[in-house]
Amino acid sequence: MSAQNLITAPSGRRGRAHLFRRFLRNPVGVLALAVILLMVLMAIFAPLIAPFDPNLVDLKIAKAPPSPDHLLGGDSSGRDVLSRLIWGVQPTLYGGALAALVSIALGVPTGILAGYYSGVMDSICSWVSDALQSAPGMIILLIVAAGTRSEFTVLMVVVGVLLAPGFFRLARSTTQTIRSELYVSAARVSGLRDSRIIARHIARHVVPAVLIQGALTVGLAMGMQAGLQFLGIGSARVPSWGAMLNDGFKNMLVQPLLLLWPSIALGLAIAAFAIVGSTLADLVTVRTPTLSRRERRRIAARNAQQLPAGATTTVTGTISIPAVDSAVRLENLRVNYETVNGSLEVVHGITLDVAPGEVLGIVGESGSGKSQTVFSLLDLLPKSGYYTADAIWIGGEDVTALPKRERAQLLGREIGYIPQEPMTNLDPSFTIGHQLTEPLRAVHGMKKAEAKRRALEMLERVGIHDPARVMKSYPHELSGGMAQRVLIAGAVAGRPEVLVADEPTTALDVTVQAEVLELLRELQQEYRMALVIVTHNFGVVADICDRVVVMRDGSIVELDDVGPVFARPENDYTRELIAASLDGAASRGELDRAYLLEERA
Repeated sequence: MSAQNLITAPSGRRGRAHLFRRFLRNPVGVLALAVILLMVLMAIFAPLIAPFDPNLVDLKIAKAPPSPDHLLGGDSSGRDVLSRLIWGVQPTLYGGALAALVSIALGVPTGILAGYYSGVMDSICSWVSDALQSAPGMIILLIVAAGTRSEFTVLMVVVGVLLAPGFFRLARSTTQTIRSELYVSAARVSGLRDSRIIARHIARHVVPAVLIQGALTVGLAMGMQAGLQFLGIGSARVPSWGAMLNDGFKNMLVQPLLLLWPSIALGLAIAAFAIVGSTLADLVTVRTPTLSRRERRRIAARNAQQLPAGATTTVTGTISIPAVDSAVRLENLRVNYETVNGSLEVVHGITLDVAPGEVLGIVGESGSGKSQTVFSLLDLLPKSGYYTADAIWIGGEDVTALPKRERAQLLGREIGYIPQEPMTNLDPSFTIGHQLTEPLRAVHGMKKAEAKRRALEMLERVGIHDPARVMKSYPHELSGGMAQRVLIAGAVAGRPEVLVADEPTTALDVTVQAEVLELLRELQQEYRMALVIVTHNFGVVADICDRVVVMRDGSIVELDDVGPVFARPENDYTRELIAASLDGAASRGELDRAYLLEERA
């Protein structure tokens, strides 16, 4: 099985213990691991367990068969074969491990950086990797051996360099796959820097694949090392299996056992590492009750009582809005994608704004440009996409010309993000507690205890029973509704001024959808946030939004308060969307509610 097909199991103490137990249930893998451990012990205790000095010459036993004194006989020079076989473990393991470490040190970091950043870095690193793969390795090794007088360590370093492209391509392809995962985008939106994302989210997934490839590379390097020694490259004073193979090959017709013993030893060693790597590759391939509405309101009221003197909060339908300009404003936003036929514009010069404390719905069918609009606001467009705008105002500041790093610092502080598909936006390698506290510590500078306390409070606030248990859980242990509540807790934990929710109820059943929408409205009012909801469902708009933007083909076709849009839609497309929603998720009561809003207006 290829290491590139790896599926990472949950990390942490429980995940490692689970993998270890599964490994122990594989008898072939256990046997291979035992062979490797035996070799390590032989290398360490060779001076104690070898019956003779490996270089001691006794012509009486030259080419002698096995005997009670010399269990494996003597070689052509009269040296004890068993002693040389035991001492030969040291250079074999050392050479294989050194080559593998050099390959990992060169290939993995460059592969991760090339896969994560792509562009020029990817092109240069890939060109170097291709050049190394196409180079005649054995000729290079022979040249190095001649220039260094067969210095063993230098030769194995060169072997490691020649094998580095395998690790480079493995790390690069794994990183490219992980980079496109939604939880990596969620980490960016939470304000984490690239270095932390690479260390915590990318490298964690690359390491298991590297361990598997590393085990296979050790065996391969051991084989290359034995081949060099078979050709006579290396010190004659250092016992080695390759030199023993050379001696056995010369005397194969006279004493064939001289070729058998080192062949068995080398074959077992290479097979053991290959089996361990293959076993590792094979290994790494609930609706939870929530708090009631009354309990959530009780917690919200308790939080309001804990606000400092002079602070204001929201109570049942009354929103305290600061006297400032728009929380978010986009002016003449255009989004383009580079294609083989040139640039393709998918959002055509739209302008919209969201007031502090307002709930704005952006609605439209798939491909209407609504998600591209908010991705531009979050600076999360893919590599092939780019946007232009006359101005992008966030919290009263024009961020259009801000450098990318400064713009990223707004994420998690000024803007929170709730993505769709909750299960794919949580990293399966980390506990919920880690994923909630990491942005609080990295972006907001909280201490570990303070971040944990904030995370527990937010889990309770979003209606999760037993938040302490959930903090210790992994994403696969949660239901879809629970995972969505966790994402909401993480987005709101930093107290952002603006909260963007991209299809927050798409992957949930109808009952959970209603609970999540109600929770969003409660949190928006409690923390006085501007809330932008991207949806294709007018039922969601009727249930929670104050104003609505209707988009089609990258343009705004209608923008007004919810009541007038439902009561008297001006655009035929808007009428079609409302009719489609009434046939689907939206209820007649939601339309009646919209008419009531119109009457009150």
